[in-house]
Amino acid sequence: MNIEQARFNMIEQQIRPWNVLDLDILDLLHVVKREQFVPAAYQNLAFADVEIPLPGGAAMFAPKIEARIMEELALKKHETVLEIGTGSGYMAALLAHRAARVVTVELNPETAAQARQNLAKAGVSNVTVEQGNGAQGWGDAQYDVIVVSGALEVLPDAILKQVKVGGRIAAIVGQPPVMESCIVTRTGENSWNTVKVFETNVPYLSGAVVPSHFQF
Repeated sequence: MNIEQARFNMIEQQIRPWNVLDLDILDLLHVVKREQFVPAAYQNLAFADVEIPLPGGAAMFAPKIEARIMEELALKKHETVLEIGTGSGYMAALLAHRAARVVTVELNPETAAQARQNLAKAGVSNVTVEQGNGAQGWGDAQYDVIVVSGALEVLPDAILKQVKVGGRIAAIVGQPPVMESCIVTRTGENSWNTVKVFETNVPYLSGAVVPSHFQF
């Protein structure tokens, strides 16, 4: 496989048509090498328009979803980011190139260890990988940006309150087959504004509570 040609095709045929037009984001997709974060068994799919399986039933988002989230967040260099659901570490690497610092939380110990290796090999030094369940938030700190790298049925209050006033949360919320990718901006101490960006259907975040829909 001609890797650079495959990367070019991914950007031009998948990502640009999905209204990702920010040149800084498109350039970032050349800088952060996606193939370095894809499990060895799926290297031939590194640039394909598919989710790539990870341990524990998780998956890397399709490239166009990763890029669209990055564009919608419009990260600034001074901002701090919390990512919930590290996966391979690729999304954390993208975030790290645009922000000051990233804390990313992964439930699966094996996946967390692999993400640390991937980030180190890629030379990304401003990401801290924590192992644990971040589905209800993580610690007491507040962040400028929170990214949930997996679907949730609903966005928990704990996550809503962990973003600073003026900060943004990127989350995919709902039930299959149609989920909404949303950008939630905290507009005040007790107020948030939600913008629905696109529809999709992705695996639920590992460790998230999925409410029962059993009816008597």
